[in-house]
Amino acid sequence: MKHTFKLAMASALALFVSAPVAAKNAPKTTAKAEVVEKKKSTKIATKEDSKSNKKLVVAKSETKLTHLVKFAPVKRAPVAKAAAKPIFHIARIAPVAPTYSVRNVSYGRQFGLDQSYDPLDLRASVALVVDQNSWSTLYEKNSRTQLPIASITKLMTAMVTLDARLDMDEPITINEEDADHYRSSRLSAGTTLPRRDVMLLALMSSENRAAYALGRTYPGGLYAFTQAMNAKARMLGMNGANFVDPSGLSPSNQASAMDLAKMVNAASQYKVIRQLSTTDSATVYTPYGRELVYHNSNRLISRGMGWNIGMQKTGTLSAAGKCVVIQAFINGSPKIIVLLDSRSADSRVTDAVRIKNWLESGSAPTVSKVDAVNAWPSL
Repeated sequence: MKHTFKLAMASALALFVSAPVAAKNAPKTTAKAEVVEKKKSTKIATKEDSKSNKKLVVAKSETKLTHLVKFAPVKRAPVAKAAAKPIFHIARIAPVAPTYSVRNVSYGRQFGLDQSYDPLDLRASVALVVDQNSWSTLYEKNSRTQLPIASITKLMTAMVTLDARLDMDEPITINEEDADHYRSSRLSAGTTLPRRDVMLLALMSSENRAAYALGRTYPGGLYAFTQAMNAKARMLGMNGANFVDPSGLSPSNQASAMDLAKMVNAASQYKVIRQLSTTDSATVYTPYGRELVYHNSNRLISRGMGWNIGMQKTGTLSAAGKCVVIQAFINGSPKIIVLLDSRSADSRVTDAVRIKNWLESGSAPTVSKVDAVNAWPSL
């Protein structure tokens, strides 16, 4: 028994002595500290004060269109069997399937539309110029390809709202649903404006919360509103158009340039749309008394570039690029200009100016109506 106890004590003493030696001879390791960054979220509580809501006041309006353009029905001209190619026939290029995983690159450029031959050297991937009275095509490039149209959608939003004959003086309050739809907006939740002024912000400065509020307050809500948008498109012959929201933030809102020309032709018959879309600037007072000045998103108007514009709408989206549709009076007659997928806001303007100068130079022959130039598949 004593012998066993002595053996146990000897073993314990050996382990005690060998432990520091083993630790000393063990390989050195460095432990990496993991740093986890926690973002602190802060919520700002606000109180709504409906008594301090003030109506939107239009500061000034540069363009007042008093003449109404006769609605020009779309007529398909027969295609000549052995007709020679027009001077401005756009050469086709073998399309490359778009890679939708590429971020911040428009669908048109992913599809290779910007590589199409263009005599005017426009920066837009898609272009169309139509004489509104005769409904003849003066210039076109990829005008049959369906692409995202961004905030040009708001013209359809305005037409559907006006078709419903809703009270334009009815107050509409921007709520949290509108704010969640588009977070980068100066039109804060709690702001109450007449429906007419909400439409003004949507058309003039392309305010997304305003457009969403118009759809939300439509009888039957957003679903009924988008149904009415698509029904209106079919009625106008916009057979390739599709609408899923009233603001244009979704890239699924798509149409071809020819579809948009038909939409502009129809929208120009609404006096309210002509007036509101060409207003230069307006002032809004927030529920807290803060004054906000809004300007027209189209630089041809906001910078006073001397155009006689009857109606217009801009659009900007990563999937769509910079877009614009214009009804302008050039050489004494209304012309519809559609530009999709321009590279920048500046090039969108320079493209429009280049087209206007070309038309005014007298060197703009009429290209044959609906021909086989645009045999591009839809995206």
